[in-house]
Amino acid sequence: MFGNGKNGSNGGERRDGDGAIIALAGVRKVYDTGAVKVEALRKVDLSIKRNEFVAIVGPSGSGKSTLMNILGCLDTATEGSYRLRGEEVSGMSIDRLADIRNRRIGFVFQNFNLLPQLTAFENVEMPLLFKGAPAKERRERVESLLGQVGLADRMQHRPVELSGGQMQRVAIARALACEPDIILADEPTGNLDSAAGGDIIGKFEELWAKGHTLVLITHDGAIARRTRRVVRVQDGTVVDDAPAA
Repeated sequence: MFGNGKNGSNGGERRDGDGAIIALAGVRKVYDTGAVKVEALRKVDLSIKRNEFVAIVGPSGSGKSTLMNILGCLDTATEGSYRLRGEEVSGMSIDRLADIRNRRIGFVFQNFNLLPQLTAFENVEMPLLFKGAPAKERRERVESLLGQVGLADRMQHRPVELSGGQMQRVAIARALACEPDIILADEPTGNLDSAAGGDIIGKFEELWAKGHTLVLITHDGAIARRTRRVVRVQDGTVVDDAPAA
């Protein structure tokens, strides 16, 4: 269903020796409030290759959301190395990190994070505006993406006029707007019923089949089993890393 598949091509990217486009080594994250220090991640090592479909699971407070924020360049590690497409993230400028988030990584959140005053079309168009894409390219890309997620007839609807499943499909279309290599999804089915949640995971499976790298944060074992690899996090460390059962 989804166009612009990337199987068989590395897009000219530099990768680590094991083929990873995501490579963490000895990553720690410490939140210092002044009165107390909280170690959210403790010496995490994690390597993800292109076109993997990975679930990161763990209980509340395990560090999985902190890990996603670091993977998505929304936060930085206190110490350790994070190489994204072979490039060390630490020391990057704010502008460079923002460019990576817009062009290289697509985000899908539990609460959708759609702008309520904008239509579905305008929400999906937003990353393309930041990219500086011309109007004709923006229109064609947005119409194509919303058509691919089954919302061709909802382009001019605002979020309040859409169901939860439809809002998440808009969020997926927005995540794909700039043709990112990596999709990061934080509890993408958390606010959906089982039918809508199953539909969303089906969309992710289609993306994986087209060559995208997908990393899902979830506490739902049934969702994790539909990926291809499950990384379990507890107390800020990776305690298990194995193929999905």
